[in-house]
Amino acid sequence: MKVIHINAPGNYYELLETNIADQVCKKNDTPDLIHLFVRNNKEFESEMKQLKSAYKKNPKIIIWVSWYKKSAGIPTDVTEDSIRNYALRNDLVDVKVCAVSNEWSGLKLVVPLAKR
Repeated sequence: MKVIHINAPGNYYELLETNIADQVCKKNDTPDLIHLFVRNNKEFESEMKQLKSAYKKNPKIIIWVSWYKKSAGIPTDVTEDSIRNYALRNDLVDVKVCAVSNEWSGLKLVVPLAKR
């Protein structure tokens, strides 16, 4: 699996509890999975616009979007609903939500089966 992580925290591999450095995409590789960390909606929408070509090129791609949990006490305007609403307007659907850590939540986005 080829992976890209964007804006990942410094302890990313620690959060995963494994080192996936050998799976990180090389410059012109098409990823199978993207893990995007965002701090606000402006950053989220900007990054997602740049990722559109990746999910058009590989409709089986998985995009995990992580944002600060409310309980982390870090100001953010990103919510599960704001990510979901953006996804639905841009040919993606959410299929899973999880706690990535004490600070980060995650929402898994994919291209709907009917559009693959």
